[in-house]
Amino acid sequence: MLSRTADHLFWMARYMERAENTARLLDVNYQTSLLPQSHEAALAGWMGMLSISELTPDFMSKYDEVKAKHVMAFMVSDASNPSSILNCLRAARENARAVRGALTTEVWETTNQTWLEFNRLLKEGALQRDPAELFEWVKFRSHLSRGVTLGTMLQDEAFHFQRIGTFLERADNTARLVDVKFHARNTEFFGSGLGNEGKEVDFYHWSAVLRSVSAFEIYRKVYRNVIRPEKVAELLILRAEMPRSLVYCVDEVVSNLRAVANDHSDETLRRAGRLRADLQFARIDEILATGLHAYLTQFLDRVSDLGYGISRDFLMPD
Repeated sequence: MLSRTADHLFWMARYMERAENTARLLDVNYQTSLLPQSHEAALAGWMGMLSISELTPDFMSKYDEVKAKHVMAFMVSDASNPSSILNCLRAARENARAVRGALTTEVWETTNQTWLEFNRLLKEGALQRDPAELFEWVKFRSHLSRGVTLGTMLQDEAFHFQRIGTFLERADNTARLVDVKFHARNTEFFGSGLGNEGKEVDFYHWSAVLRSVSAFEIYRKVYRNVIRPEKVAELLILRAEMPRSLVYCVDEVVSNLRAVANDHSDETLRRAGRLRADLQFARIDEILATGLHAYLTQFLDRVSDLGYGISRDFLMPD
């Protein structure tokens, strides 16, 4: 496969996944902002949204203060923000158009229709009318895109590069979500000394986090007890059965990398395998003892390095 074609397929899938994950992050923050809390706590939540995506400088250059409506507009429909949902869906559609011949009709039509429908919804004021409904729509269209890919694409190199893009992006975004939400709740005390009101707010906070990654029912099925922060961290980092956990995402990256391996990719595959092994044999109590933030920061650095290696080995033309 030409490196140019692989590049378009990789980024098509990655941008679609990024749009979904941005919608998930905004949704969980929107839901938690409705809980009883101080103005400072609500403000910190929206500032965390910007910092998690490394968009604070760009946002502050355009807006004088951090407000919910400004953050949502900036991250959903702002054409000047390269990471907005609008620009992610546009980039996914443009990458798909560039390799139209490598895709099935269903995959192309789903991607194209998503872009057209999203623009229509923005013009009709869907973001202002009901942000949660718009975020659900974005998530649904991303699910549809992956389902059509799985159901209609030949599972050849084109398919594997799409899967690599999807799960590399998902691993990055899940790590960012866990990091910012644990930091927001100051969870180094993990439930000690909370009054009844504090415990109730804590429950709704972690419920919203789990729902943002479609894991609320999964948590109940796996742990069958009250929602505890350390168990949320374990589920989203180390549970291989959870399709948005870090270990699951990295495992998918390794499997698909192995399927497209070439003479230049041994080192990238080794690093991916090392990262998978570290996750598979890690324990949540050890991670928490050494510091969750430091662990996730290191994980994000390794994912970034892995992305560079994939780009160097497969996507950049000689």
